Amino acid sequence: METAPRSVRIGGPDQALTCGFLLVGADGLAEDLFLLREGLVRLLTAHGFEIAAAVDNGPELLDALVEHRPDVALVDVRLPPTFTDEGLRAAIEARRRIPGLPVLVLSQYVEQLYARELLADGTGGVGYLLKDRVFDSGRFVDAVRRVAAGGSAMDPEVVAKLLRGNARDEPLTRLTPREYEVLGLVAEGRSNAAIAGRLGVSEKVVTKHTSSVFTKLGLAPSDDDNRRVLAVLAYLNS
Repeated sequence: METAPRSVRIGGPDQALTCGFLLVGADGLAEDLFLLREGLVRLLTAHGFEIAAAVDNGPELLDALVEHRPDVALVDVRLPPTFTDEGLRAAIEARRRIPGLPVLVLSQYVEQLYARELLADGTGGVGYLLKDRVFDSGRFVDAVRRVAAGGSAMDPEVVAKLLRGNARDEPLTRLTPREYEVLGLVAEGRSNAAIAGRLGVSEKVVTKHTSSVFTKLGLAPSDDDNRRVLAVLAYLNS
């Protein structure tokens, strides 16, 4: 059986990826399963990404991230040698060495502790998607690009767990049911336009709700979607 290439250079240098499955252009990818890793390489290169490296264990992932400094790292939580948390630990250490390094985690489970660690510094693009809930290649590629641009892409289940972990927080109890729903959608990385489309209301109504949410949570308002999402995630992670 052929093995995946250790390093692939395809496309422009402005679209590199490094992952705990593989490294694409300025992005990086790390995954221990050959078929999944190879499938991700093919999907991402088909959408114009350049794969800088593809690795299958935690130590090699950290080395690759530090060496290539990708636009975004795609990382599996559980990698060899122990299949516990090597992938995320490598990504967190890489972010310590390279502040703001964008990281998109692909996991089979909602690992709340890992999600909190990833969000702890509140800088750089972050994402946490569940493998068995990624059904649309276009949306997945959009999520990769969004994280690379400094935004977020959080699975609703991950956001729900973060919200439940803060359910007794007094400011959150002051939110109306609609404001609570909007807060969750903001945490997922959705823009006001996307939230409006999801709820079937106008952007003006969404803006009113988000303004109220930020006021009640004591967060500084921002017109920048990325800064707004990071502020909400940092709050939920506090």
